[in-house]
Amino acid sequence: MALILFNKPFQVLCQFSPQDGKATLADHLDIPNIYPAGRLDYDSEGLMLLTDDGKLQHTIAHPDHKEAKVYLVQVDGVPDAASLSRLQAPLDLGDFTTLPCQAVRIAEPEWLWPRNPPIRQRADQPTSWLAITLQEGKNRQVRRMTAAVGLPTLRLVRTSVGGISLATHPLLPGEWMEVSAKDLKR
Repeated sequence: MALILFNKPFQVLCQFSPQDGKATLADHLDIPNIYPAGRLDYDSEGLMLLTDDGKLQHTIAHPDHKEAKVYLVQVDGVPDAASLSRLQAPLDLGDFTTLPCQAVRIAEPEWLWPRNPPIRQRADQPTSWLAITLQEGKNRQVRRMTAAVGLPTLRLVRTSVGGISLATHPLLPGEWMEVSAKDLKR
């Protein structure tokens, strides 16, 4: 059984099959019979897990198993206490209501790699960083949550799933390593 930790670069599709000339996992991983255990949007970066074990893939990806996922989010603007409270409480996004989560303002992580292309900077509009921990992970959920409280997402980096983190397994975008399934529960 293989469990692969992969640092997905910006603008890479979470699939192996080609699509419209966009970069895919096949451009970075040449390991037979592995599949993503969960997804990241094309315009998001960071930690992905891939495995050749269907049961493990289901355990990691299925919301019933509630593996905590941590995202570092650069937002347009500066959150106030009310914005953070709204992010943490169940938030009605129209087609679903989020579960409660953790959302805290943080300093820009010193260890974070530069994005290519870089995030646009506007002198008249400050940006801030948040750490958001979810027990779920619906399509574009973090981006929709920050937009709903008036803080559009500029950059989104998933840094951990369960006990596996880029902090303890530092990889640059496009790099991967094999880890143990036991690491998920640490």
